[in-house]
Amino acid sequence: MHIKKGDTVLIITGKDKGKKGKVLKAMPKANRVIVEGINIQTKHQKQTRTEKSEIKHVEGPIHVSNVMFYDTKAKAPTRVGYKVENGKKVRVSKKTGAVID
Repeated sequence: MHIKKGDTVLIITGKDKGKKGKVLKAMPKANRVIVEGINIQTKHQKQTRTEKSEIKHVEGPIHVSNVMFYDTKAKAPTRVGYKVENGKKVRVSKKTGAVID
């Protein structure tokens, strides 16, 4: 998967199209990511002995094909490529050619 936890991504489809956010969680087996402030869902919390009932707003997972890596240095969305440097595989920005991590 080309997106990792902590990356800034741009939403390219769906109701939140055009918004940017930080990846909170990446789920490679399901090909999904959870992005901060994107795909907000309403959850109803039942009352328990210790907690009151409330309506929570939480981020839902988005398919990884609906997000694009956002290069904060170039201030533009870009595709991610891979290159081997010093025997290590690193992610590379296709737009600028700079190493991402």
